[in-house]
Amino acid sequence: MSAALVPSALRLLRRRAGAAYTAGALATAVNTVPDVLRQVLVWSSPSSAAALAVDVVGFLTALVAQVWLVGALAALPDGGSWSARGALHRGTGLAVCAVRTAPGAVLAGVVTGGLVSALVTLPASVAALGWRSVLGPLGDPPVGAFAVAAVSDVVASALTLPYLALVVVLAARGLGGAGAGRGTA
Repeated sequence: MSAALVPSALRLLRRRAGAAYTAGALATAVNTVPDVLRQVLVWSSPSSAAALAVDVVGFLTALVAQVWLVGALAALPDGGSWSARGALHRGTGLAVCAVRTAPGAVLAGVVTGGLVSALVTLPASVAALGWRSVLGPLGDPPVGAFAVAAVSDVVASALTLPYLALVVVLAARGLGGAGAGRGTA
C-alpha cells in the first residue's frame, strides 16, 4: 500500500486541485503570520539558540497547519468538499492513524514534499539572505531580502501542504490502489 499512496495522492491532488489548493492557501496564510512574527522577534539576535528556538516554534506551527489541512481535506477522496469545521480534531485522528498504519507512506510523503519545498525555497532564500542566515541566526537582514525568503516559504507551503495532507488522508483510510481518489476503496 505504501508505494501506491504517493502516486494516488498526486492523482487525487490533480483531480481535486481547486479544493485542495484553496484549503491549502488558507492554512498557509494562517501559518504565515506566526511564521513571520517568530523571525521578527529575533531579527537582529546573533544567538544560535534563538535561531533554534524560532525554528522549533516554526516547526510546531507548521505541524498544526498541516494537521488542520489533513482534517479539512478528509472528504476529498469520496468526492466531498473541504471543510474547516472540526478539521483540527479530524486531522489529528487521521494523522495518528496514518502514522500507526502506514508510517512508510507518511515518511515518503514527508520526504517528497520536503524535497519539493526545499527546491522552491532554498535557492531564493540563499540568494536573498545568504547561506549563513538561512542555516543560522538572521543577523539583521535587509527587509527586501527577508521578504523574498518569506515569499518563497509561502509558495513552498502552498504547493506542498495539500499534497502531504492527501498522502496522510489516503494512508489513514487505507486507500492507495488504483481507485484511490475516485471515491472507492
